[in-house]
Amino acid sequence: MVATPVKQKYDIKDISLAPQGRQRIEWAAREMPVLKQIRERFAQEKPFAGIRLVACCHVTTETANLAIALHAGGADSLLIASNPLSTQDDVAACLVADYGIPVYAIKGEDNETYHRHVQIALDHRPNIIIDDGSDVVATLVQERQHQLSDIIGTTEETTTGIVRLRAMFNDGVLTFPAMNVNDADTKHFYDNRYGTGQSTLDGIIRATNILLAGKTIVVAGYGWCGKGVAMRAKGMGADVIVTEISPVPAIEAAMDGFRVMPMAEAAQQGDIFITVTGNKHVIRPEHFAVMKDGAIVCNSGHFDIEIDLKSLKEQAKEVKEVRNFTEQYILPNGKSIIVIGEGRLVNLAAAEGHPSAVMDMSFANQALACEHLVKNKGQLEPGMHSIPVEVDQEIARLKLQAMGIAIDSLTPEQVEYIHSWASGT
Repeated sequence: MVATPVKQKYDIKDISLAPQGRQRIEWAAREMPVLKQIRERFAQEKPFAGIRLVACCHVTTETANLAIALHAGGADSLLIASNPLSTQDDVAACLVADYGIPVYAIKGEDNETYHRHVQIALDHRPNIIIDDGSDVVATLVQERQHQLSDIIGTTEETTTGIVRLRAMFNDGVLTFPAMNVNDADTKHFYDNRYGTGQSTLDGIIRATNILLAGKTIVVAGYGWCGKGVAMRAKGMGADVIVTEISPVPAIEAAMDGFRVMPMAEAAQQGDIFITVTGNKHVIRPEHFAVMKDGAIVCNSGHFDIEIDLKSLKEQAKEVKEVRNFTEQYILPNGKSIIVIGEGRLVNLAAAEGHPSAVMDMSFANQALACEHLVKNKGQLEPGMHSIPVEVDQEIARLKLQAMGIAIDSLTPEQVEYIHSWASGT
């Protein structure tokens, strides 16, 4: 690696943490072979030469490898945190010191600082936006309409962000193309299910050091993230209850062997509650009121609104930190509720996020989605666009290759059969 002189401003905790961050970034890179191949090609082809790019992501070792790949491709990029508690300060320091990538992210930054960083990102006048949760895009369309003509497109890889983008498009304010990275097969099948499934439990265990076996764990939401959390919790020996609002995933959860019931009923039985819905106030005052003494609640959805913490704070007669990232709310009836990570993403607030091997595919999608936007500048209609099937398939092929796994190919006879209709019984 050749160090790049730092010429631009930044807002990070401590630049002296860079050597530690560099070690951790390089360690993560060992598990990200697909992104490595893309970075090597980008370094030769420079697809982002002359492109200003802003990324609003969790500043982790895996995101660093994405940022380095885009930087290698010639992007004039800037990185901000998508969540106040997800930044790894040593990683931010390394990106600034060793790569000259301006980073505005500090673990534990307050909301005022977070919103100031969003404004700094837009001051960069981006052509491409990589968003987690669509805060940058939402701020752009609300406050910076004079910059809309600069935008080639955006990419989004969170369920929450996709919901917001679709709402923007329906309201007629999304006037540029948005790549739906979240719904790529090589993203949601693996990142949401295996990444969220493992890292959520990792965050709970690191924050509390409790035994999951024998506990009753309530998983709110049975989308791909909920499936992963429920599956991993069951594998750890927990009795898992799923709550849902949609009948189809509720049936699926029941068929997968989980108990399914309303939150009002589950609240009385759960030892640990995990929200992964992408919606607001899934756990509310009426649920807190009937929970067991010492019940643990946490969130693995993108924003910190799934648990109604405002109401919980108003009810509590005392709030105290009992472990790192773990607070105890003591209610007037003497019972206590334990909240992990301030209701923010528990896997990033209390742990390190998804394993690198999973993020390899997610960030390969991000990198290639950005390239797709640049290559098709002016040709894509405003609104949501799926990752091209051939890109999804290529990422999967590269991942299999890196894992040393071979698969079959169709014979000429099979190709002919699946493209014909004349053959039958």
